[in-house]
Amino acid sequence: MNDPMRVLVVDESAERAAVLRKGLVMAGHEVIASLSSPLELLRAVEDLQPDVVVIDTESPTRDVLEHVVIVSQSSPRPIVMFSTDRGGEKIREAVRAGVSAYVVDGLDGSRVHTIVEVACARFEEFQRLKTELGEANLKLTERKLVERAKGLLMRSRGLSEDDAYHALRKLAMSRKQRLGDVAQQVLDAADLLGKA
Repeated sequence: MNDPMRVLVVDESAERAAVLRKGLVMAGHEVIASLSSPLELLRAVEDLQPDVVVIDTESPTRDVLEHVVIVSQSSPRPIVMFSTDRGGEKIREAVRAGVSAYVVDGLDGSRVHTIVEVACARFEEFQRLKTELGEANLKLTERKLVERAKGLLMRSRGLSEDDAYHALRKLAMSRKQRLGDVAQQVLDAADLLGKA
């Protein structure tokens, strides 16, 4: 990402927030808002649609991490956290909450651009892996449904495995539906009729 990014800053300290905003602007980014509390984080993210959220805190509190989790679930985007807390458990909690980059060496204006770029790259890779995992789980679920529906057709109609599969496939094609959806419908109908 070489284009300037729209950044939402969260910092309880006005002085630290000013330093952070200056570093981001020097790095070529646009600071679209600055919050003094994470309580409005979700609303600000939804209203302003920042490219990146940068949080500066002495130590990520439970409130901060809870709001990061909410944003990560409902409106995911890269989140950079600057903190003075070097504790391993705090770092793990922050990453589990959805923080893309946790920086403990302090805010150095010359490093802000690189840190934001790394956070965005990690976020994009995580989103790609999450999508792939979701697709793999969906395929596995569909495969299980198809296997169960084939077994049902084989038992109830005396079909071979190939014939049961082709019957499901033909039905899916005629209805212009996914094979997994048709398999679920067959299983639901059998369950309704007490034949599952």
